[in-house]
Amino acid sequence: MKLGDDLQLQQRVLDELTFDPSVNAAHIGIAARDGVVTLSGHVGSVAEKFAAERAVRRVKGVKAIAQDIEIHLPPDKKTADDEIAQRALKMLEWDVLIPWGTIGVEVEHGIITLAGTVEWGYQRDEAERDLLRLGGVKGVVNLVKVRPHVDPADVQAHLRAAFERNAELEASGITVAVKDSRVTLGGRVKSWIEREEAERAAWSVPGVTAVEDRIVITRP
Repeated sequence: MKLGDDLQLQQRVLDELTFDPSVNAAHIGIAARDGVVTLSGHVGSVAEKFAAERAVRRVKGVKAIAQDIEIHLPPDKKTADDEIAQRALKMLEWDVLIPWGTIGVEVEHGIITLAGTVEWGYQRDEAERDLLRLGGVKGVVNLVKVRPHVDPADVQAHLRAAFERNAELEASGITVAVKDSRVTLGGRVKSWIEREEAERAAWSVPGVTAVEDRIVITRP
């Protein structure tokens, strides 16, 4: 990719970040080289950091993202660890998708660590998404395990069927390998959305404990 192309991609990313109302782009630095976009600087919350990454993924020509944004909480948003822990437990209790008592919470310097065992991969992901919305949280370390109880052939069949049902996916370009309860995705797709949908589908299969996403996004 030429220097001019890098500069054009950098400008498109900046325009998208500025356009997104959930992101304050004033303190975000952007660099682009050969389709790889590096984000630096700082934002005011974890939610804003993820919103910035989602915005960059929407930009045509982005093949990979290097995320180096820091979380700088405003003084009035800083919350004591014990208060964050109490609100985190309440959030998990209110979420009907997560069996109560299966996930434990520890908080240190605004970082939440989750531990425990659940039956489904989506339950682990749901807990993390819930707590990233809490004010004062700087990050979530998700150590929750998924109890494996699957047959690799069943995982293959369930996943292939899910791919075929999904209108966002061109299933023929994706490969699936299953070992025990671990899924490895490969092949090529045309967009971030397809890659994310494939990974989401893999995590939705009962008993899957790990997903390694090796899918390559081809240049439009």
